[in-house]
Amino acid sequence: MTERQEQRGRGAYYTNEDNVLKVIRPLFLDGLEAEFAEAGHDRERLSALHEKLGRLRFLEPACGQGNFLVVAYRRLRELETRVLGALHPHKQRVADAGALRRVHLDQFHGIEIDESAARAAKAALWRTDRRMNGKLAEAFGRVGARATPAAAPPIVHGNALTLDWREVLPPSDTCVILGNPPFVGKHYRTQEQTREMANLFRGVRGAGVLDYAAAWFFKAARYIQNTRVKCAFVSTSSITQGEQVGVLWNELLYKYGIKIHFAHRPFAWSGEAADKACVHVVIIGFAAHDTPRKLLYDYDTPRSAPRARQAKNINPYLADSPHGIIPATRTPICPVPLMHNGSPPVDGGHLLLTDKEKAALLAREPQADPYIKPLASAMEFLHGKNRWCLWLDGISPEQLKRMPRVSQRVTAVRRFRLASKKQATRKAADRATLFISARQPKTDFLLLPCYSSENRKYVPMDFRGRDFIVHDSCACLPNAALYHFGVLSSLMHAAWMRYMGGRLGNSCRYSVVLVYNTFPWPRPSAERKQAIEQHARAVLDTRARYPHGTLAELYHPLTMPPPLREAHHALDKAVDLAYRPRPFEDERARVGFLLELYRRYVEEAAGMASRPKPARP
Repeated sequence: MTERQEQRGRGAYYTNEDNVLKVIRPLFLDGLEAEFAEAGHDRERLSALHEKLGRLRFLEPACGQGNFLVVAYRRLRELETRVLGALHPHKQRVADAGALRRVHLDQFHGIEIDESAARAAKAALWRTDRRMNGKLAEAFGRVGARATPAAAPPIVHGNALTLDWREVLPPSDTCVILGNPPFVGKHYRTQEQTREMANLFRGVRGAGVLDYAAAWFFKAARYIQNTRVKCAFVSTSSITQGEQVGVLWNELLYKYGIKIHFAHRPFAWSGEAADKACVHVVIIGFAAHDTPRKLLYDYDTPRSAPRARQAKNINPYLADSPHGIIPATRTPICPVPLMHNGSPPVDGGHLLLTDKEKAALLAREPQADPYIKPLASAMEFLHGKNRWCLWLDGISPEQLKRMPRVSQRVTAVRRFRLASKKQATRKAADRATLFISARQPKTDFLLLPCYSSENRKYVPMDFRGRDFIVHDSCACLPNAALYHFGVLSSLMHAAWMRYMGGRLGNSCRYSVVLVYNTFPWPRPSAERKQAIEQHARAVLDTRARYPHGTLAELYHPLTMPPPLREAHHALDKAVDLAYRPRPFEDERARVGFLLELYRRYVEEAAGMASRPKPARP
């Protein structure tokens, strides 16, 4: 394994300067630049700003090779040079500009677990210091500064999650915390990382679902208590979506009083690594005090340039909306049919069949035909491929005995489950003829994949008959009508999914308990409901005109047929009108409206629950 691969395994991603600036500009640099512009030629204000630059202290816990510290140091030195130029317009009179400096390397602290990376960070800061001294010399003549600093930059070799940050840099109102913690999802943590998080989040219910980066937010929240320290971290976007929001942000908001000052909504974070690794991240700037000026950065696509706008409040979902964490719920908050996850096989593949395997099995054991069912799994559903499964629910021992090849597969399932480390899986070995959980609907249903590409504007879904066995990569809605298909196929619902559902790689995650059950459905008039049904039928009819097009092709932004796009636009308009007469400007407006509607629905339900029941006559 190469050094780069080892760093990737720890979640280390190299950061280009454009992305570093997304953190440091709103965190501190834009404010300092504004102070400099406002100072003009006022020597008193310029001197105060210069002294302020020298009092700032920076900490990057998990600094890697020092990208953030280097860029922050260079930008601060460049600003200082401009301040000195304004304070000393007759530069020829300055004998030793280096003596006038207030910004030094000992203001920039880091913690790094990899010793070689820590040494590289020190070297990078030294090189930057020499370059900036040279630029100061060009502006003022001989600088008179040392070629290298007397002491090494304060980069500590250690684990940021086990070290006490206060010992590395005692907190004060002039401290700034920044960086990009390791991008390690909850499923990819090492045992050591899991132990670190268990120790840090001791007593926090549900902390096992958190991504590794959440630990930096939690530790920073403790560090900044009763101070005016400002923080900003890059993080995997999952900490602002899905089940992680309730766990992490309940602690940050309500126990530690954290306020979000600025945030970049999810975007593609490309590093400087040779393999151009790319993950979807957010940037969150926060403190233990509030600010009247909050900035929210939106992206039209994950790779487009950000658009900044002022927000009244930034909540944990990174929406301009009041706080209010939406918990997972087992039943819908609105009167709609129950949605279910599909059935997980946990069979080692022995109950599943390709077309070729199905044909081979039936050639030898044609009596198996009634027990072979089409399998509705996400990949095949989206890409129009066939897959089959042995669905042996209700089979008698005598029937199974007459099919030796099917029996061999059942025996293989039993062995696979008995070899599992999970007790529940081993226990299910006694039911080797069945999927490990049977959630198959008894009626026809609406099928939708649990994961859908971020590039799709809508969640592809379609109706299926009860003979289709729903795989756990999909969810299904039994007894669904055209109205339900229409609302779930709309931009309103897709926007809610993108905010609430979370991600897996480049796919948006559809969660029954976090997306469907929490979704605030409209309360349409009979006329509005009928309009939704008509346009939903139009979408299905339009899709039927392309019988050879898969759902993946029909809903790809480049290959979506214009008539289908138009049918969806008409459906979107019908659904929007069921919510309000005024159009929604963009996805941000949709989500803000839905969050407020969710709050109203929950308050209504709580009010009804608290009313005394009428006495029986």
